[in-house]
Amino acid sequence: MKNLLVTGYRAHELNIFSQKHEGIVYIKKALTSKLVPLIEDGLEWVITPGQYGVDLWACEVVIALKEIYPQLRLSIISAYANPEEKWKDDKKEFYQQVLKGVDYYASVSNQPYNGIWQFTARDELLFRRTDGILLVYDEDAGEGSPKFFKERALKKQAEGYEYISISSEDIQSIADDDNLYSEHS
Repeated sequence: MKNLLVTGYRAHELNIFSQKHEGIVYIKKALTSKLVPLIEDGLEWVITPGQYGVDLWACEVVIALKEIYPQLRLSIISAYANPEEKWKDDKKEFYQQVLKGVDYYASVSNQPYNGIWQFTARDELLFRRTDGILLVYDEDAGEGSPKFFKERALKKQAEGYEYISISSEDIQSIADDDNLYSEHS
């Protein structure tokens, strides 16, 4: 696999309203644990829609991994121009910081948001340009924006598209291991 789409919940869908939320650490550890073997197996590009939540935390993970794997590249493909325009200042700053570590940035539409078609066009492009998806999604935790990505990826599996998921159990297991380790050290 050369190109991987990484996406999942938006921050608010996980009830995360601060970059200091402890859950982000475990989500990032879960992403890292799935990405490292793929990188060592030849992954070249991580591509994300760049929405506030899992997408941007994945970007942070990839930026850190590029220190160890300099051949790794990171891309954000947004649906429309200036997606962060209406975000609060702290989110905007975070986004600008992440963009500094991105190798390629583009938006499918050069206009500001003006319809669902922009998301549809973006998702078409993301699925066309990637060989698989790493999706942070858990149906048991309730549906959310990643549901569409999962349905689409499962349909593409027949063409050899790879579907890798991270569930809330995976993340909880990392948190439990961490807490167990810190209790014993």
